[in-house]
Amino acid sequence: MRQRFIALVLAPVLGAVLTAACVLPALAAEAGTFLEPPKKLPGVSRADRTQNLDFLFGALKVAPDETSAKAIEQRIWALWVVSRSDTTNLLMTRVKTAMDQKDTDLAIKLLDAIIKIKPDYIEAWNRRATLYYMKKDYGHSLADIREVLRREPRHFGALAGLGLIMQDIGDDKQALEVYRRALAVYPKLQRIPDLVKTLQEKVEGRDI
Repeated sequence: MRQRFIALVLAPVLGAVLTAACVLPALAAEAGTFLEPPKKLPGVSRADRTQNLDFLFGALKVAPDETSAKAIEQRIWALWVVSRSDTTNLLMTRVKTAMDQKDTDLAIKLLDAIIKIKPDYIEAWNRRATLYYMKKDYGHSLADIREVLRREPRHFGALAGLGLIMQDIGDDKQALEVYRRALAVYPKLQRIPDLVKTLQEKVEGRDI
């Protein structure tokens, strides 16, 4: 039944996601969830808005320690979260309120509205993917991940989420590949190295 589900429902969406990936608060300890923006982010000035993300991702790859990497990660999130739209900002505030009240359906409806009026706003797609994941609606979650990665192939949060979905549906080999892609973008991404080590032993076996 699981394999049939993957083949009929997830495989077409996953294929598109991985195609995009190729040209493509922290994980919860037990339950696992998508990577989301830290609660506190640095302010974004006019100069920051024109900051080349390529520079930040380059710095992220060579960050000497976790503290430095985390600071760079926060700057990247700060740029991703900025919508430059008062309407979007208001709706995102309402999304947060709905999520705090555990009203997932309302939060999704609000994100639907944001995506309709500002489809280039990556964080709306990413947040909706997270909510669909929480509802175990993997088909819709994968579709939103595809949109995130089409717009930003280096989105380590979406890549980590994709890996989680692959684990949930029992595709450890694909999960391992996706996590490795996430680490290629962000080598010091929290928890992912441990997941890679565990899956590597499971999928590829221990070194003799």
